[in-house]
Amino acid sequence: MRERGPPARLGVHPDGPLARIPSRENEKTGRNELTQLEEVTTAPGSRAGSALARLRATKDAPLSRDVALLAARVALAWIFVYHGAATLFGAFGGTGIHPQAVYFAHVAHLRPGTFFAVLGGIIECFGGAAVGLGVLGRLAAAALFGDMVIAMITVTFGHGITGNSAGSGYELNVALAALALVVAIMGTGRFSLDVFLGHLIKREEPAMPRPPG
Repeated sequence: MRERGPPARLGVHPDGPLARIPSRENEKTGRNELTQLEEVTTAPGSRAGSALARLRATKDAPLSRDVALLAARVALAWIFVYHGAATLFGAFGGTGIHPQAVYFAHVAHLRPGTFFAVLGGIIECFGGAAVGLGVLGRLAAAALFGDMVIAMITVTFGHGITGNSAGSGYELNVALAALALVVAIMGTGRFSLDVFLGHLIKREEPAMPRPPG
């Protein structure tokens, strides 16, 4: 007689009516593949969203404020020290005091020209250095702001924003005045010599004894 083998299991026999029913392992594999596919398709969006969230979080962070103020201070110091030293000492190929005095007297109509040339050179050179280093930075920035306002009133405003044949315009004055006003209002931030010296003074101060009671 012909021996019979074990009965075929439902869902396993290739010709059985339940052969197409997926097993639990196949369901798990399908779910995993679907999850991986969703991660691949949504990864760029999620990364962009997280990057945007991190960018928004830096808006009010103290470090972001200090870095922005430092950038503004460096820009102001770079430009004003250059022009101030050129006026006072003839540095960087500058003309020195006498030609600037003539310019202040006859073009800007500020007399005596020598006084205003020296005053402008001091404000720009040493005020720019003070802003860059962060020493009395708010006061120095306010002086630089006033220097740019005077320059616009006396000379550049009449030339228009981009300038004309008579001379340069006031666009650079507006940009520098705005930067100086930001530092004058917000201060120099933590990356400044004022803050560093303040920490040193606090460390060296002896502790005050508490009154009994």
